[in-house]
Amino acid sequence: MTTVFTAHSVSVDGYIAGRDAGPGRGLGDGDALFDWYREGDTPSRIFAGFGMSAASARVFDALADRVGAVVAGRNTYEDAGHWGGGSPHPTAPLFVLSHRDAPELTERQTLVTTGIEDAIAAARVAAEGADVSVMGGGAVTAALRAGLVDEIVVQQVPVLLGGGRPLFAGLPEHVRLRLAEVVAAPGVTHLHYEVVRD
Repeated sequence: MTTVFTAHSVSVDGYIAGRDAGPGRGLGDGDALFDWYREGDTPSRIFAGFGMSAASARVFDALADRVGAVVAGRNTYEDAGHWGGGSPHPTAPLFVLSHRDAPELTERQTLVTTGIEDAIAAARVAAEGADVSVMGGGAVTAALRAGLVDEIVVQQVPVLLGGGRPLFAGLPEHVRLRLAEVVAAPGVTHLHYEVVRD
């Protein structure tokens, strides 16, 4: 059965991008959130050019192996420069959640304007039994509100950004989590939570 999860590098104060993030500026002053991707000597099996610690590479590649499709919010899509017409994952198709047109989409990218439920439903079909990854604070928050997220992986980086784009904004009153795994690694602590269903 397809699992819906999110995995983000997050500052200790809860931000996934810096204050000046935006189109043409990427993560703004939030680049430190991804230092752990390139400060080790263990290459990712899936993402070319990523060299992490051995512990981080195990966590990172295990998550990447699960992904059959990606859902990303429009801000994330724009900030990432449309992933050059591809996807944040080397093989998985991308579903862009937006309320406005995106004429620059390619054949690997699908625009969904009818809400998070439809975006995740379409991604589940495309994933063909693999898992769906949700990216971007707005998309993750919408998916949590809709009760569609099964797992949350927080890659907590020891930095305080002091502002920027938060991972969560406007959550429902309570989302209870169960800590499933903690992996401490150089420059990052990987916290894997399961969403508790009532």
